[in-house]
Order: sequence, then C-alpha cells, then structure tokens
Amino acid sequence: MAKIDSTVLDHLEWLGYVQPNGLVVSAPALAHAGAILDRQDIEGQRRLREVVTERPASGGGEPTPVINDFEVFAREVLGWNWSPQGYAGTSENPIPDELVVHLAEHDETLRPTYAVRERDPGDGPAWQLLVSVIDADDDLDAVERRGQLDASPHGLLLRMLRRTGVSAGLLTNGRTLRLISAPEAESAGWLDFHVADLLQTAGRPMSSAMRLLLNQRRLLALPKEQRLAALLSTSRKYQNEVSERLAEQVLHALYELLRGLQAANDASKGELLADVMERDPNQVYRALLTVLLRLVFLLYAEERGLLPQSDTFLKHYSLTGLYERLREDTALYPDTMDQRFGAWAQLLVLFRLLFDGAESGGIRLPARHGELFDPHRFPFLDGSNLGATSEGRVIPLVPDGTIARALEHLLVL
Repeated sequence: MAKIDSTVLDHLEWLGYVQPNGLVVSAPALAHAGAILDRQDIEGQRRLREVVTERPASGGGEPTPVINDFEVFAREVLGWNWSPQGYAGTSENPIPDELVVHLAEHDETLRPTYAVRERDPGDGPAWQLLVSVIDADDDLDAVERRGQLDASPHGLLLRMLRRTGVSAGLLTNGRTLRLISAPEAESAGWLDFHVADLLQTAGRPMSSAMRLLLNQRRLLALPKEQRLAALLSTSRKYQNEVSERLAEQVLHALYELLRGLQAANDASKGELLADVMERDPNQVYRALLTVLLRLVFLLYAEERGLLPQSDTFLKHYSLTGLYERLREDTALYPDTMDQRFGAWAQLLVLFRLLFDGAESGGIRLPARHGELFDPHRFPFLDGSNLGATSEGRVIPLVPDGTIARALEHLLVL
C-alpha cells in the first residue's frame, strides 16, 4: 500500500477529533494548498487562554471556558486587524445592506454579526465569510421561536449564507466555534471546535487547525488558491473525485463476485445456478448486490467498534481479519489464490452470525433477523438449494482470490 504523506496524516488526525458533519475541508486539499499543521502551537493556545474566562456551571459542576468578546478573540488569536478593507460589523464599518436578509414571509430580518471580504472577488462573491455571534447560553442547534420563525442559530446562519451567496460561515456562542461550508446548490457541512477541548494539551492539533483555517493570512493575505474559500471548494472537488473512484471500485468488486460465483457454478457442473437462471436470472444480480451491501455494512460496523472486540472474533470472524489473512496468502501463494477456498465459507458464517446472533465467550451478538442478512432470500449463495450430502452441506466453491480482490476494492482507495 502507498505511504500516506505525513501532512495529510496530521490533518486526518485533527479531523478525526472534531468529527465533521458532512464535508467541510479535506486533508488532501489542505496538504495540496501547503497548509502545514503546527502540532506544537503552544503560542496559539496561550493566546486563546488569555481571552477565555471561566464561566461558573449551574449546579456546582466544572466551570466552562468561554470566549466573551469575539473581536478580542479574533484580533489576539486569529490576527484579524479589523480594518474596513477586510471586515464589516464593527462600529467603523457596519454590515452593508447586501448582507442583510429580509424574510418577508416571516416578517423577520437577518444580519450577520461580522463579515470578511473577498480580497479580489473578480466575478465571484464579494464576501467570503459571515460570522454570527450568539449568547453563551444559547445552543447552536436549539430551535426557538423568533418572531414568526421557528429556527436554530445554525439554521438562521445557513439561510443567510444561502440568500447572500457567501459560501462559508462561522457560528459561535463563545463555547463552540462552528465552521460551516455551504456552497451553492450543494449540501452544507460543518465542524465544531469546542473551546474546552482547544485548551487541552491533547487538543493542540485542533487549536492549531482552527487558527490555520481562520487566521487573517488564510483569509486575506495568501494567494487566492490557498485562501479559505478555495480550500472549501477544492475539498469538494477532491471528495467528488474520491466518490467517483470508489464507485468504480465497488463496480469492480461486483464483477469479481460475479466471476467467483460463476466459477462456483462451473465447479458444481451448472447445478448451483441452474434453477435461478431458469426462473429469474435477475436474482443473481440482486444477490451479489446484497453481498456487497453486507460487506459495506460490516466494514462500517467494524471500523466503528460496533461488533465484538474479542480476539476470537477479530482473528477468526471479522472482515478485516479475513482481509489480512488473504493479503498474506496472496503474498505467499500469488499463483494459486483462485485454487484455494475457505474465505467464502467464513463470509457465510459471519452473515449468519449477524442474522441469528451468537453468544460464546467474548462473542455476543443479538439476533437481528433483518432482511439484509436473511440467508433464505438467496439460497444459492450458501448452496442450500443443492441439498446436503452425508458429509453435510455443499458450500459453493468461490475462490479465495475472488474474496481477496473484492475486499481490496472496498478497503483500499
């Protein structure tokens, strides 16, 4: 496997901590723009700590660190100079009418607290970032009645972004800084920087990333292709490219499974698929799509730790464990992988475990009996349509090479 650039890994780390909702920025786009993460940004944390106050918690709990004055925070931590040439919303340069949104149907007027200009817009938007500052007691996502409008602070800022054509927004209640990406005609994404996390030693990468994305140099001084708006746009392009490549790989995985099932049918002298091909050939296609969906579901569940974490399950039942064994076998026996069998049987056992459940030692899976893993929908997948011999059921001879290549397409970009 290709080695991942260390710059990309640094960005993947902090993105993993903040857990974005949808797409905001991607690690490859940041690396391509030369955005190097300073993992030892002690000075940034010191500046942040100086503009934060401890807010007593109700009920005698731990106090909450809060940014009480956004202008001071932006000046001291992000380096904003608040000049009229770059910013609006100050006493010297109020929010212009072009950024004020009138909702006639709700008899409501929306305006951002601050705004950041686009230095050289050309034919594009004249503004690149709208900032909405709300009270520390307000929740970013709590829907409240505002005049004749039911909306959350997040929803209100998103409306402003959509109506004004500005592609990025920053929403904060002093406890959380939320960066929103809302490109025209696309779904919005956002990520949250919690101030309490940014002040921790372990939160230094997040603090550094926050300053990297929102400092004045990134907004106004760098070449246009390296500024925030370009980062957000390029991230979408990277994501579209990745999505297209993944779609191709999933299609290749489907082809591999089709070839593997055909090989198993040939090994059974045509008996495995004879009945279904005569009755409804489309069932074969539906069955292979179902197998793909099962694999994707299981890979997601394993990555999120939703399946048993015992050594027995990880080594002998999990998809990732199977993939590692197949990779080792491929390295040792590259010319005979299509004459080796056993991986398909393990997949069938895993599918049955998800359907019927199991409890043994460290393995505890509840019976789910869902349609996705129902073994009776496509009996030819496990050979039950062939009946049983004195030695037991005849499992279709799908080659190990088929499973190895299919999993490779699903796991490795």
